[in-house]
Amino acid sequence: MTKPTTWVLVADAQRARLFEVEAGGRRLGRSPLWETSTDVPPSREITSDRPGRTFDSGGEGRHAHEAPTDPQRLEKYRFARTVAEALGDGQRREQFARLIVVAPPKMLGDLRHELTDAVQQRVVAEYDKDLSKLPPEDIERHLDLGPPL
Repeated sequence: MTKPTTWVLVADAQRARLFEVEAGGRRLGRSPLWETSTDVPPSREITSDRPGRTFDSGGEGRHAHEAPTDPQRLEKYRFARTVAEALGDGQRREQFARLIVVAPPKMLGDLRHELTDAVQQRVVAEYDKDLSKLPPEDIERHLDLGPPL
């Protein structure tokens, strides 16, 4: 790694952008280093069939069998895994020294669960906010980017 670098991940459950803090340490790059998105349709569109039916174990009643996991929630979790894998790749290549993560609470939790220990050690700040649709100049107004490295 030629110079210490800070990356800022701005994500929600469907879109993630990765910015680099510019020299001087107070501004984000105007275009993302990396960007990805996914389409997460409603659960009713993910599962095409009606749930099966089952009998009560202690009686004659029948009821619909519920899926153990919400399909939409599972897709959002998979997206968090994809983002975490990209960060892990950057860490293995020593492309950043510090990481700031900005995401809504559920996505932040999913990311915490999926990030490797090596990446988590580089996290210097977390913001539980949804800033994913804002341009870089508006994002940096919400963040304390810290002193330059």
